[in-house]
Amino acid sequence: MPGPWSLDFNRAWGEALGHAMFRVSAEDFVVEELLDQSFSGTGEHVYVQVRKRNENTRWLAERLADQFGVPRCQIGYAGLKDRRALATQWFSVCLPGHQTLPDLSEIELSNCQILSVARHRRKLRRGTHYGNRFEIILRDLRFSPGASAGALLERLQQIKALGVPNYFGEQRFGIDAGNLVAADQHFAIRRENVSKTRGRRRQRGGIKGLYLSAARAYLFNRVLSERVADGTWRRARDGEMAPAGPLWGRGRLPVAASLADWEAGVLAPMSDWLHGLEHSGLNQERRALILEPSDLHWHLCGDVLRLEFELPRGAYATALLRELVVTHVPDGGAML
Repeated sequence: MPGPWSLDFNRAWGEALGHAMFRVSAEDFVVEELLDQSFSGTGEHVYVQVRKRNENTRWLAERLADQFGVPRCQIGYAGLKDRRALATQWFSVCLPGHQTLPDLSEIELSNCQILSVARHRRKLRRGTHYGNRFEIILRDLRFSPGASAGALLERLQQIKALGVPNYFGEQRFGIDAGNLVAADQHFAIRRENVSKTRGRRRQRGGIKGLYLSAARAYLFNRVLSERVADGTWRRARDGEMAPAGPLWGRGRLPVAASLADWEAGVLAPMSDWLHGLEHSGLNQERRALILEPSDLHWHLCGDVLRLEFELPRGAYATALLRELVVTHVPDGGAML
């Protein structure tokens, strides 16, 4: 990948046990959004549950706005779902003045199926869902020398009992880490502007939130990778209530000085990013280091592994997969 940003973060349970093909078809990556909400049955917002195949969430939100004849801002959704997948999620459409559910028989959405419709009083907001349910198939499984099916099953038992590092998935960083490249360019422009104005108040750049989010995620992964390396990712240290890492921004880290100094030392090579995020309007936050999948089941048949599990919102299925094998997608890419 271009640039100096390695995405090969430390694994918790040893080296990958082999290689496998991932996302050979959309049906190999099935994700269902888990929405913890009871619909009121009344209100100006129509909730539409859609199953989409190989389409991204933002594209579908725009198509729904077109089909219902409303501005894009009147469409809500709880979270982004993978494009290369068979994904089920909810959208809300603000239709003031409509007292009954609209007839959706003429709604045309390519590669999508409307599953159910409901009415509710409030718009669907980001983060409203509590998690996602996954069904994943890995094909053409090939073990590394010294690895075996038995070792894979032991690794799965270990993950079920102890979890995995809560890494942001590589999809957060864009194709060939393009989101990190864009973030670095923004921070470089900011540095030049500060130098030219000699400390005078600068105007904020127009960088998209996507790039700032990718930068924060990458810094978090760097810290988590070091905690994995020194064996502290599963235990609290320096006064922590629970193991957590920084989502960088403005304000003091809500941790003991010794841990704050250690994290700052890990991220010292990225000081331009730290300064840029501190002036972006984002506040310091913490994210759990441990990801514990729930209701994890698996079935291994020959060279095909089927996995089923649930994750809380904000967690990535690839964080679990990378502790098993190196996955390859049909276009030749690899997920480290």
